[in-house]
Amino acid sequence: MTDSLGRSGDGLFAGTAWHYARYRPGYPQAFFDDLVRQFGLDGTRRLLDLGCGTGQLTLPLAGHVAEAVGVDPEPEMLAEAAGRAQASNIANVTWTQGSSTELPGDLGRFRLVTMGRSFHWMDRARVLAVLDDMVDDVGGIVLANDSCLVRPITAGQHAIEELQPHFLPADVMPPDPLLGRMNAPVDHGSHEEILAVSPFRHVHRRIYESARPWTVEQVIGYLYSTSLPLRRLLGDRRGAFEQAITDALLAIDPNGRFIEPVTLEVLTATKR
Repeated sequence: MTDSLGRSGDGLFAGTAWHYARYRPGYPQAFFDDLVRQFGLDGTRRLLDLGCGTGQLTLPLAGHVAEAVGVDPEPEMLAEAAGRAQASNIANVTWTQGSSTELPGDLGRFRLVTMGRSFHWMDRARVLAVLDDMVDDVGGIVLANDSCLVRPITAGQHAIEELQPHFLPADVMPPDPLLGRMNAPVDHGSHEEILAVSPFRHVHRRIYESARPWTVEQVIGYLYSTSLPLRRLLGDRRGAFEQAITDALLAIDPNGRFIEPVTLEVLTATKR
């Protein structure tokens, strides 16, 4: 999900929303079940999803709250999210253009604030301080992060990692694709360390292991959904890039089916 530092449509994820909505993986049902149980989401509470992207966290939780608010700086992301909500007959979500730098705004108070694959883009200490007044005393925040293709574990992931630099200039490649903090605020410490000195200092860490299937089409679609504006940077080399990815992956598995071992790390943090 996104929370780029730029404003309205010119940020890191500009132009990626169509692929983001269709190729960004969701989250396991067990994760949602645990959140509903832990935070007492009985249909009467409010949810805030910061850096909501196209609603991968917002929409599965919307049925468990009275109102959900999804905030993202990219209008294209919000348009895709609204379309997905309408297609699923979900009517209790408000989509708001903005970023974490504009909190608190007039959003109100919430039982739960979620940040999926987005907290690393934010001024983390400031966001947590502001959320103190926005979250119920018995509520909390949730940070969810997984590697999602970028950690080179499988042969297919290694092939992707080796190919991209051949098509893109070195100065646009993130120095650490796992952390994705090339354009993030300069601060120090892990998420857990930042939380430990925040109002949400009671932190619980949970790991969800799963196996995620991919096709060649899904891999290419995912690559076009990242903060590296790959389609725009490739220009007229896009066809050659897609063919190179296809050839490399089919050389590994002619059936074009790949399994990624996924570790989803979830930090839930409360005030008490």
